[in-house]
Amino acid sequence: MSDDETARPAEHVEEWDALVVGGGVAGLVAARELLRAGVRTLVVDGRDAVGGAVRGHVVAGLALDAGAESFATRGGTVARYLDELGLADRVVAPSGLGSWVHLPSGDGPLPRTGLLGIPSQPWAPDVRRTLGLVGALRAACDALLPRRVGASAATLGDLVRARMGSRAVDRLVRPVVGGVHAADPDELAVDAVAPGLPAALASSRTLARAVRSLRAAAPAGAAVQGLDGGVHVLVDTLSEQVTALGGQVRVRTRAVGATRPDELTERVLVELADGSRVRTHRLVVAAPQALGVLAAVLPGLDDVTLDAGADVRLVTLVLDAPELDAAPRGTGVLVGRDANDVAAKALTHATAKWPWLAARTPAGRHVVRLSYGRGDGPDEPAHATLDGAGLVALALADAATLLGVPLHTEQVVDSSVVRWTQALPRPSAQHRDAVATVRGALAAQPAAPVRVAACGAWLAGNGLASVIPDAVAAARSLLPAGADQIS
Repeated sequence: MSDDETARPAEHVEEWDALVVGGGVAGLVAARELLRAGVRTLVVDGRDAVGGAVRGHVVAGLALDAGAESFATRGGTVARYLDELGLADRVVAPSGLGSWVHLPSGDGPLPRTGLLGIPSQPWAPDVRRTLGLVGALRAACDALLPRRVGASAATLGDLVRARMGSRAVDRLVRPVVGGVHAADPDELAVDAVAPGLPAALASSRTLARAVRSLRAAAPAGAAVQGLDGGVHVLVDTLSEQVTALGGQVRVRTRAVGATRPDELTERVLVELADGSRVRTHRLVVAAPQALGVLAAVLPGLDDVTLDAGADVRLVTLVLDAPELDAAPRGTGVLVGRDANDVAAKALTHATAKWPWLAARTPAGRHVVRLSYGRGDGPDEPAHATLDGAGLVALALADAATLLGVPLHTEQVVDSSVVRWTQALPRPSAQHRDAVATVRGALAAQPAAPVRVAACGAWLAGNGLASVIPDAVAAARSLLPAGADQIS
């Protein structure tokens, strides 16, 4: 043995019962599930804080959501989980003021009773105002068309266009889908973006009736809800419970590689960016950035390419602007693709949308948030090269246009710019194929002693209603059948 080899310190390898790569909601949910079953679990995340697209931040002394600020109520999935976490009394509904769409033809309200912008009552006054008389008449023709029209549509855009016309797509559906999924309805399969709609359409005579049936099956109240204090309260609670159950959460700790288990150790060895290594026989990959780690452990994933997701920038402005007390555009505005007078794709008037936030801000002070990045190609020139100050200035100008109220630099109390990448995977055909390949590799993996799972919006789809149950299932797939959980 050489002197160099003698002087080299012994390699340190940590041993954990389970390792979760990715500290977003999915990773934290999976970790909590494993810990409740008595499995020693380590969570690592490459960012400076956990939570992923549901993390929080402080702007002008207010604890605000830096990413998602609401969740879908469909199926009651999220509500049941929040109850399990002890957060049921924090669930709140938005104000009910409604939202608007900004179009070259003028601003108008979005349907109050719709699905992804598809109106359930095409002749309702709010729909007529936004579509115009001709557009509303065409949408109402949905009731006269044979059931077969649109039945073979490949995308959501094709379906709505066939049943209700182009104006319904361009003025209602496209702005909503762009705001929610950072994608275009002509690129999204109906069942991928609107689960349940194909079945409802098959049993209904019209698209409007199918939308009404889905709305009727949803819980009473708003289609979305939030948490008093912000949705990031969910992340705070999950982190606290993971730690209280004996787990560890490490930020600024990125997984960069892994080796397949051998017969001697019967463990997966995961390499971290700081040079340390973790050995485990349960691995959960909960971040799309760690697909390489998954591919190193499971065969058949070397050529898988996930959708890059939208490159989204969120600009939060805290304004002293009493002129916004009247909530001139309700809870916010979605922007039509052809509206060239603003660069933002959406604006949320947070203090108009969430009564809890309005109650915590001084009189005349308002929080608005604008999002940039449509996810349909290279970043728009209007914001792609701007720095933080430049983007804030652009956001202030856009906010004035969208809200219909003059706003000035001296009214900005504080601001924040947050950039999200791979936070909103688009449910394109390519991405669905990649997800199917990953799911297939997971299902085909050999039995214990080493088990691998994966979860996250990149696999389950956007939204807590999809992410949470999928993460619970991923964690449970690593446990012996019938394993008891710690209550």
